[in-house]
Amino acid sequence: MTNNVERFHAALTVLAGHGHIKQRLIKAYEDNIAGINEDELPLALRQSFADLRGQMYGVAPLNGEGPICASVRKMSFDEASECAASIVTIFGEIARLQDDTQVSLPLTASDEARVPPFLVKSV
Repeated sequence: MTNNVERFHAALTVLAGHGHIKQRLIKAYEDNIAGINEDELPLALRQSFADLRGQMYGVAPLNGEGPICASVRKMSFDEASECAASIVTIFGEIARLQDDTQVSLPLTASDEARVPPFLVKSV
C-alpha cells in the first residue's frame, strides 16, 4: 500500500502544479495512477477508485489519442475538477488507513508502557 500512497502523492503534486486543470489531470492520472490495480487498494476505496477509473476511461479515443486524454477532453471544467478532488480524497483515505495500521510510538516518557511489578526480574 505504501507504493500506492507514493503514487497518489505524486499525482497530487502534479495536480497542484501550474497549467490548465485538464492538462494536469491527464498528466497526474497517466503518469501516476493509471497503473494501479483496484485489488491493491483497501476494500473501502475500491468503489471510489473504480468510479474514478470509469470517468477517466469513459470516452472512446479518436485520431490516435489515448482513452484518458479523450475522456478528459470531453469533460467540463467542473467534471475535471471533481475527478481531481476524487484523487485528493482517495489519497487522504489511503494515507489515513495506512496510519491506522502502523504501530504508534509513545510521545513522551510517561506514555511508555510500564512493566507490571510481577514481571520484573528480581536480582
